[in-house]
Parts: sequence; structure tokens; C-alpha cells
Amino acid sequence: MARTPSNMLPLGTKAPSFKLTDTISDATLGLADVKGEKGTVVMFICNHCPFVKHVNHQLVVMAREYMEKDIGFVAISSNDVENYPQDAPDLMKENAREEGYPFPYLYDATQTVARAYDAACTPDFYLFDNQLNLIYRGQLDDSRPGNGIAVTGKDLRMAMDKLLSGEPQAEDQKPSIGCNIKWKEH
Repeated sequence: MARTPSNMLPLGTKAPSFKLTDTISDATLGLADVKGEKGTVVMFICNHCPFVKHVNHQLVVMAREYMEKDIGFVAISSNDVENYPQDAPDLMKENAREEGYPFPYLYDATQTVARAYDAACTPDFYLFDNQLNLIYRGQLDDSRPGNGIAVTGKDLRMAMDKLLSGEPQAEDQKPSIGCNIKWKEH
């Protein structure tokens, strides 16, 4: 299990736009379609990564809670499905149903969106304000598979709570750690 950290896109970066297929609804969705009134969480995840499997339940709980507070959520998988067929769109749809994802699960076939966000690992989290400026990027919390720390979503929750209350974000933002995005060979 490779332990790849986030690249930590500079704070203030505008959310790169995208139009991708939602594997759940088969609709093409763009950033404007998933944007929340108060903020937007963009997550790079995949089906097979043990780090994502470890946090899936908390992602669902947190998304349901904060979507009610007008924060939009979207998950994107950018993995190379030729070499990692378990991350194929039909299996993404199945995984989303099994996990009960309340958010769209988009497939980035060209990996253009992952590159635009400078995504490096799964899971990788980005929180944008209502103007789509990056205010948090990094880990969900300190829990990792096998480290015995409960999955609470503490870091991302704190960032969303600060956004909602108008407080400044923490300066110290820890990178997420996970499996590297499975890049296609050119």
C-alpha cells in the first residue's frame, strides 16, 4: 500500500472547471451543477484503495450532514481503468450504491481534471468557498488503515465549520495520505 501525500494546491486557487459523467445518474455534470451555495468539497477517490475504503462511511455521514448546510459534495475517480479495472465506471456506480453516496461520483477518463487539481492520492480533499476559492486542502483526519485512530473527519469538518461561521481557516493543513492516483502511461 503506497503512502502518497497530497500535493497541496496553493490556497486561494480558483476551482478548475470540469464536465464529467456521473456514474450514478449517467448525467454529465459540471462544477456549477455540484457547487454548494456556501461551499464545495471536491474529493478524489476510487473503489479499490484501502485508504478510501477506510473512510467511506464517514464521507457519507459527513456529506449528508453538510449538504443540509448548503455545502456541495462531489467525488471524482481518475484512475487508469485499463490497469485497474476494479475502478471502471460500472463498478463505480455499484460501489456508490453499496456505500450510499449522497453525492455524484464522476469519472475522469482523460485524467485532465485530476491534473488540473494537482491531485496526487486517493483520498484527496479540496474545500472551496462560495466564490470557488480554495480554502482547505488536505486530510480528512489523522486516521489511516491500521493506526487505531477513529475516523471522525475532524480536519475537514473543522474547515467546513470555520467556513460556515466565517472564521479564518487554520494555517496548518496536513496533507492527505493515500494510494497514488493510477496515471495512464503515455
